Amino acid sequence: MNKLFSSLRTFGFLFGYLPISIPKLNKIKSKKGLLSVEQYDLLVHEVPQKWASGVLKRTKSEFTVEGLENLPEGPVLFVSNHEGNFDIPTLLTHIPKPFGFISKIEIKKVPLVAKWMEEMNCVFLDRTNRKSSYRSIQDTVSHLQNGHSILMFPEGTRSKGQGIGAFKSGFVRIAKDADVPIVPIAIHGTSNIMEKNNNKISPAHVQISILPSYSKETIQVSNSEQIKEDLHIIIANKINELQIRHK
Repeated sequence: MNKLFSSLRTFGFLFGYLPISIPKLNKIKSKKGLLSVEQYDLLVHEVPQKWASGVLKRTKSEFTVEGLENLPEGPVLFVSNHEGNFDIPTLLTHIPKPFGFISKIEIKKVPLVAKWMEEMNCVFLDRTNRKSSYRSIQDTVSHLQNGHSILMFPEGTRSKGQGIGAFKSGFVRIAKDADVPIVPIAIHGTSNIMEKNNNKISPAHVQISILPSYSKETIQVSNSEQIKEDLHIIIANKINELQIRHK
């Protein structure tokens, strides 16, 4: 009964908050071009962060964050493992740096969500269409070059807490083409909120670790495949550490 109540409360806020946020979105959009890229991104970020924080609060979960000192100035490509559906709200709430993210194209059919995501510089990916996938890569590079940070999940799908999957290599090419640093993130525990509970909401302890970045200079002179493997090992090792620490 508690899980059912938590689920209704969490999803009620998740979807109920969006309609009342549209006037705020329109007000924010009226300031586009009047602010710097950084100022505008910070302004846009306020509402999604408030929404994400409200969603997480209703799960009654606990969150710990480490490594905030590893956040560099300027646009970055965040690369994180992907445990569950609560990864995005968790990172929106706890990373004090605005970012967009790569999302499956189906989300674009949800108008209220899509409007905010477009303003956050999110990129919609259709994995079934090669031309669309290529265009998504180019859009991601363009957003980064224009000063916006982007989050990617190189596993491509949720692990649901069953260990970290193999990384697809496209993210390294994106960082090279955009000439931005890569900031690795290890996240542990989000699958305990929903995926491990038959999609019902349950309190969990979630740990987020922001790891030292790969500089754009290092990325430019290094082998892409090696960077991919190195980052996979770094994130996987950190997740193992977080698992042991949480026991």
